[in-house]
Amino acid sequence: MQTLHVELGDRRYPIFIGSDLNPQALLEPYIKGRQVMIVSNTTVAPLYLQHYVTALEALDKTVTTCILPDGEQYKNIEHLNLIFDALLEAGFNRDCTVLALGGGVIGDMAGFASAAFQRGVYFVQVPTTLLSQVDSSVGGKTGINHPLGKNMIGAFQQPQVVLADMSQLKTLPPRELSAGLAEVIKYALLGDIEFLAWLEQHMDALVAGDAELLAEAVYRSCAHKARIVANDEKEQGERALLNLGHTFGHAIESYLGYGEWLHGEAVAMGMVMAADLSMRMGWISPADLERTKKIISRANLPIVCPKIPLDEFLAFMAHDKKVLNGQLRLVLLENLGKAVITKAFDVELMQQAILAHQE
Repeated sequence: MQTLHVELGDRRYPIFIGSDLNPQALLEPYIKGRQVMIVSNTTVAPLYLQHYVTALEALDKTVTTCILPDGEQYKNIEHLNLIFDALLEAGFNRDCTVLALGGGVIGDMAGFASAAFQRGVYFVQVPTTLLSQVDSSVGGKTGINHPLGKNMIGAFQQPQVVLADMSQLKTLPPRELSAGLAEVIKYALLGDIEFLAWLEQHMDALVAGDAELLAEAVYRSCAHKARIVANDEKEQGERALLNLGHTFGHAIESYLGYGEWLHGEAVAMGMVMAADLSMRMGWISPADLERTKKIISRANLPIVCPKIPLDEFLAFMAHDKKVLNGQLRLVLLENLGKAVITKAFDVELMQQAILAHQE
């Protein structure tokens, strides 16, 4: 097992990364009260729920569960209320813990519920997908989608602890594994050219599910994110770099309908568009763009998307959280391995980059 920490002063918390982790031993120091609500979904619960219920009951905890339907399309206010219903019906108090057992949707919804219930209760992350292990479980961003924009309603809610168990990736469908690799590739493109070379060397084995290499990819990705979050918890500056590909990607997700494309697939497509715009601005070379597209394609991720009317694409981008004082800011590549946040881009070139990668 490897351990990282997100350094946030007295809210410092660990990320445990390994296979066949012991939840009873690892969670015991971080479950403050006796009441625990496990939030999971209809896909994950049959596989792993009982394991965590048993571990927590062995710690003399009162455990109840809330099982939601599986999918991005359910990440909304209606299904968030089901968590509040469960907490209230169980008579949970302010010392309770909400434990998220699932992927990014479950983590976001359970985290937001824990931030809002009685104005804030304890929260634990047990991410079961690669994407949630390397990204959404770390850093405290939680929230739900709105028809006009993805993740536009939410709160910052740091967990007490994150358990990333590699053995749970064995049941992850190949498409979901690839979606997680999009966020892994993102860390390399935005800040670590050596990590990019490592991914190019090992991508075939990662796609095949090599547990040891996946653990290394999770560790290196979480180390990048933990450092950035410690420096900029509320995304006032550097943390926005983690949105490489997301402004374009969220527009694709919003237009197609949440759940039609996986989040990682949309982010991958968004990174291609961001790299293309970076090339058109003269920041990276055509060879750099091809290198970016190749590593994304090798991860079985899309490098073209369905045709989306440009005006609608731009309208969704205008709802992005990085819009500041009415002006869109983008995360682009100054070099491979070095991203920047900028509002100094040519809108016409951006439009060309969007249109160049549509079927």
